[in-house]
Amino acid sequence: MVLVALGHSSVIQPRKCATPVPLRPAQSGAALPIARELISRKLAGQEQVARDKLLDSTTADIISRYREALLGADMLETIRLIESQAAAVYWAAWRNLPIMFPKSDLPRVPEHWRKFGTRKSLLTGSPRLAVDPPNAILNYLYAVLESEARLASAALGLDPGLGLLHLDTPNRDSLTCDLMEAVRPQVDGYLLDWITRQPLRREWFFEQRDGNCRLMGSFAVRLSETAPTWARAIAPVAESVARALWQTTTKPARQLAPATRLTQSRRREAKGSSSMPPPERAPRLQTLCRGCGKIITPGRSHCAECAVESATERLVEVARLGRQVAHTPKARAKQGSTQRQHRKAQLSWSASSQPEWLTEEVYSQKIQPLLARMSNSAIASLIGVSGGYAGRIRQGYRPHPRHWQKLAESVEMSCSSSHKTASYG
Repeated sequence: MVLVALGHSSVIQPRKCATPVPLRPAQSGAALPIARELISRKLAGQEQVARDKLLDSTTADIISRYREALLGADMLETIRLIESQAAAVYWAAWRNLPIMFPKSDLPRVPEHWRKFGTRKSLLTGSPRLAVDPPNAILNYLYAVLESEARLASAALGLDPGLGLLHLDTPNRDSLTCDLMEAVRPQVDGYLLDWITRQPLRREWFFEQRDGNCRLMGSFAVRLSETAPTWARAIAPVAESVARALWQTTTKPARQLAPATRLTQSRRREAKGSSSMPPPERAPRLQTLCRGCGKIITPGRSHCAECAVESATERLVEVARLGRQVAHTPKARAKQGSTQRQHRKAQLSWSASSQPEWLTEEVYSQKIQPLLARMSNSAIASLIGVSGGYAGRIRQGYRPHPRHWQKLAESVEMSCSSSHKTASYG
């Protein structure tokens, strides 16, 4: 019987003239090393996600220790236990991850949708029937990955239903689930990049009466467009399992290794090119406005209309924080010290030390207009005042007379009495 893979022809290309080697009998004899390798790849991926994307080095270190313990596992039950313990630590790091929605959608978003929560649904006690959007998305992406893993195993002559690590149960392709384990962290990373950079729209989901969160059809279509990415990711995993099983079977002497129908690596090696194709990029996510959810130009967070409102809110918030900081005991003590210094300088200053030409009229008519050309920082550093006080001076506020001479010098006014008499007299 010739097994034909239906799917993405650019990734899975079974040869028309050759029947896949029947590897099914071998699947029961090499389970332990293959299962150990698949879970080792999974834990390595989870460690990378935790360290590089969740920025949780503690969780990453714990998963790394579980991976080291995996090397000494000599039973499938031990491998399953290590995998489950690592998964518990891994998903605990996701629990409080905030989920963004556009501001306009928030009144219609349930509270339990606003964070990732737990992978175990309250409806089933397992990941099935998710009750929040991120877990519903993850379940759907895993389903797409599962379909690609099923196609890959069939194309290589493997029995998708005869598992190595997962127990055989009705209505489940256990080998498909085995192959998926090594690629699941890539799906996790894709989702994590999405929900930490872009908001989700309320209209993409609907909630059933029992609380099950489901995806709208148009949104599910977008998620299904990631299939080529997962097909390219699962291909080398499936071929490595096929090679391991190949070693335990009786095969023709003329055939030294199983065909690489998924990656075409042997054909490329014969031509002197790279043994692996470049990774397939997942579809680029649309950039949504965080205010109204409208599609906007990449690199921005708000549309033109919402940007004004957002900027206003930020200014109000910054002003509120500024007032709070200005009234702390440390800030009040600093203000008091500065005021005492200025008061002391005012009392020690004498009007007789001021040049005769530097009158109030000269300052108002000749000096003040020129100060508008100076920056706040320049005035502040010149006379030793705050930036806010310097701004008021630029706008027309008349400072204490002891500052007038320095300000006059700063606008390049001559100190020569004869020149000033000619200029102002």
